[in-house]
Amino acid sequence: MKQIEPAIQQLSPDQVSQYWDQGFLSPIDVFTPSEALAFRHQLEAIESEWTEAGLPRSVKTYKRVNAHVVMPFAYDIAQRPEIVDHVEKILGPNILVYGVEFFIKEANTPGYVSMHQDLTYWGLGDTQKMVTAWLALSVANIKSGCMEFVAGSHKQAILPHEDTFAEDNLLSRGQEVQVEIDSDSRTAIELMPGQISLHHGMTIHGSGPNCSDDRRIGLVIRYMSTEVRPQNAAPDYAVLARGEYDFADFNEIPRPESLFHPSALERYDQIRSAQASVKLANAAVSKDPFYE
Repeated sequence: MKQIEPAIQQLSPDQVSQYWDQGFLSPIDVFTPSEALAFRHQLEAIESEWTEAGLPRSVKTYKRVNAHVVMPFAYDIAQRPEIVDHVEKILGPNILVYGVEFFIKEANTPGYVSMHQDLTYWGLGDTQKMVTAWLALSVANIKSGCMEFVAGSHKQAILPHEDTFAEDNLLSRGQEVQVEIDSDSRTAIELMPGQISLHHGMTIHGSGPNCSDDRRIGLVIRYMSTEVRPQNAAPDYAVLARGEYDFADFNEIPRPESLFHPSALERYDQIRSAQASVKLANAAVSKDPFYE
């Protein structure tokens, strides 16, 4: 049985209470602006060097879905105690990484994310034991299309969603929750580089287009307790971030040997195929992105 020792926990009891009351918490300082800039430079170097490198899939796809499977530095950021310490206060000591993805809106582009709940199509049920950490690698504000959350919406069940397949919607199905949400119910989550927000898997959220002159770059990490169980027959995959787990219900993803290593590329396709069979089930149309 694998075991990873915990680091110091940092969130205060009041912050934890706020998370459970509102369904989100922000901003939380985790890295310095210079550290966030270094992460951004690593990402943009990969984009520059590998876009025309003849990979089986586009670099955009590898960034957008399960980046940690093929990019060692994405895998490593998800393990950093600066983030996991906070997550432990929410989920407890035994924590898995379910997904890591770069969610990028290019400067002055119309792409948006409709209001939705993350757990709608993940095949994990309406668990209370999943939290998303959204790390800003560039300025995320209203102009650049930051996320907006509906406070308290995580206390409801999974709500009906409609697949819109709207052209500029960045979600896989263009999925949109079928409840009326007025603008006064939304809280804009503005972050500076190096800050994170945390949000519950049932919290209704979305984001507008990037009307700024810079890219809006977020590194999105999905954490869950080892108590979470898949609700479907398809195999699913995870990484141990902290504590103990026997990998009885999820297959373990090893750290990639190197950037886009052949074994990691093969594993990526296996994982993507298995997860897509659940996440895109009964969808008439799908796009490469999955969820923000």
